[in-house]
Amino acid sequence: MRERRRELARQALDGYPEGPAAALVAHTALDELDRLDVVRGVVLVEGVSDRIAVEALARRLGHDLAAAGVAVVPTGGAQGTARMLRALDARHPAVAPAGLYDVAEAAVIRRALGDLGFAGAHQTPDEAGFFACVDDLEDELLRAVGLDAVEQVLDAQGDLPAFRRLQQQPEWRERDIRSQVRRWLSSGSRRKLRYARILIEATADDRMPRPLVDALARAIRAAGGDQA
Repeated sequence: MRERRRELARQALDGYPEGPAAALVAHTALDELDRLDVVRGVVLVEGVSDRIAVEALARRLGHDLAAAGVAVVPTGGAQGTARMLRALDARHPAVAPAGLYDVAEAAVIRRALGDLGFAGAHQTPDEAGFFACVDDLEDELLRAVGLDAVEQVLDAQGDLPAFRRLQQQPEWRERDIRSQVRRWLSSGSRRKLRYARILIEATADDRMPRPLVDALARAIRAAGGDQA
């Protein structure tokens, strides 16, 4: 069973770029959109881990994004949102995009939406279909799973010994478990990407991260499908 779980963990990134290739994802995202037969809805996200989480959530909720014509598109960071909105408007003008962003980037998102006409002068990003993670995707996922269950998830993936080693380091020994887990996720080249899917799959149906649920529902609704 443990070997099977480890094999599933190794497969967690199938179909997604990683390492240096992940940094180039914003440059190829629109090319990917052009290869789709139909584009009716789009969820703009900052990076690959966000994309993995949203697509995993869609599967959990029973949505076939390809069949619905909904694409999850990384922008390469909040600063790339305006560029991606501009490109989407040129290539797919009928699509009203939804989005996901870190709350610290609210001003950047608000400015991009307003400057390009995707939000009215008095609309908030939420009202325009863009939803904030507090503080970021990892925080949303850890809160959804529950910190008391995080170690069980790590153990199921065979990663608990590695996490214990971080906990024993002098600079992390006295820190709270949330800070320890966030540090551990960010300290491996694959961990943040792998666990975007793993943590969604470990989350109870009624605890799914609200910003992800709302952004996905907005895109599916724009595409003419049922809400998440």
